[in-house]
Amino acid sequence: MTQSGQSAKTAVHPKDLEEQSGTFYPSKIKGASELRRKRRLGDAVGITKFGVNYTILPPGASSALRHWHEREDEFIYILEGTVTLVTNDGAQELDPGMAAGFPAGQDNGHHLMNNGTGDAVFLEIGNREETDKVHYPDDDLFLSKEPGKQQYFDKAGNSLGARAEDAPGRDK
Repeated sequence: MTQSGQSAKTAVHPKDLEEQSGTFYPSKIKGASELRRKRRLGDAVGITKFGVNYTILPPGASSALRHWHEREDEFIYILEGTVTLVTNDGAQELDPGMAAGFPAGQDNGHHLMNNGTGDAVFLEIGNREETDKVHYPDDDLFLSKEPGKQQYFDKAGNSLGARAEDAPGRDK
């Protein structure tokens, strides 16, 4: 079953799937990642243990705020266009065919930026943990994820609320 309750297909084409845009960030934190668009390949084929997204970054967009997870691995594979991977080590250009991985628990904040003139497209793959802590080194933001609840805090521990009410789907 998919997230919408429909039976999953075995094979799909990304262009046949609903496209979702935006992020889960609280309204006062939103930024260039609001421009990203995703098609949830894993959900469409009934995958539940990990997420697979076909993600499109238009020019000027970023994949997310720079972040790292305590419990979730992430992997990306570039399909089209060029993106700039920004990590603790600096910036690196990634072209089609290149991949990058971000192991859980390594405090290497990362995100992708499209500084080009055309869309960049990549696969985003990550495990789905019910419990996780997500750190945002460049922003006054921290996410605590517990079963059935996502709560954002500032770094002083003050609540910023749950994920944005109008957020599309799930994070992976």
